[in-house]
Amino acid sequence: MEIPVFTLDAFTNLPFRGNPAAVCPLMHELNDDLYQKIAAEMNLSETAFITRINHADNFTTGSRFRLRWFTPTTEVNLCGHATLASAAVLFQHKNNVNPTLVFETKSGDLAVTKKGEGYVMDFPLNPPTRQDPNEFRDIIKAAVGNHPIQDVYLCSNLKKLLIRLADSCDTSVLTQLKVDPVALESSDRSGGIIEVIVTIKGSPDCQPGYDFYSRNFSPWVGIPEDPVTGSAHTVLGSYWSEKLGKKKMLAYQCSSRGGELELEVRDDGRINIAGQTITVLQGMIKL
Repeated sequence: MEIPVFTLDAFTNLPFRGNPAAVCPLMHELNDDLYQKIAAEMNLSETAFITRINHADNFTTGSRFRLRWFTPTTEVNLCGHATLASAAVLFQHKNNVNPTLVFETKSGDLAVTKKGEGYVMDFPLNPPTRQDPNEFRDIIKAAVGNHPIQDVYLCSNLKKLLIRLADSCDTSVLTQLKVDPVALESSDRSGGIIEVIVTIKGSPDCQPGYDFYSRNFSPWVGIPEDPVTGSAHTVLGSYWSEKLGKKKMLAYQCSSRGGELELEVRDDGRINIAGQTITVLQGMIKL
């Protein structure tokens, strides 16, 4: 059996930047064990599997597909960069004729629409709630050490903990954080946290005018640091929209690869996340 595979860097227009995702468009479903083995073999933050819902459709004419995402160790319920990459594979490599594609996922229907040089994803908004930092002091210590913090919020349905550093911290503090993934994973064994987002307020007055910056750590699901995380911005977008009083924001995830996301918080409880992609690999998995 041969399975086509594409690797795309998402939330960037430059190779070797952004967040790489592997995408496999499949004519037929595979079993979960094989999905997981392929994802482990690709060893990227996520490997996405696209399958047809209506077998009369093909990847060029169909407008609705099923989409699943796997890290090297587990299946996840929501992934932004691999959704962006999946849409790009269908639009660019399968020459899909529709202006919008809809993916049926574990997080409901996710639509992706062409826009200029990139794509806009219609995602659920995931508002976090304020927490007592003392309840998470071990995680905070492992993630940011002794740096001062301003807020701690939790998105319980996605199990994402948001830590906002104090405004006295500049981007160099965030980019120079050295997070030990083993220590971070060991700091919480409750199962209630699978990801830590560290964020700081941006400087919209300085070019290119980022409203906020972030980094993302998910050792609990086999990702020591995720380069650019679309799903985290369903939480970050909600948090910063309220704090900044803005619906439209420009965000930068300042991992070593780095990536840019355009956000628009909508009044219907959803968020538009826009970004670009670039293909860096195309091949076949032989089984």
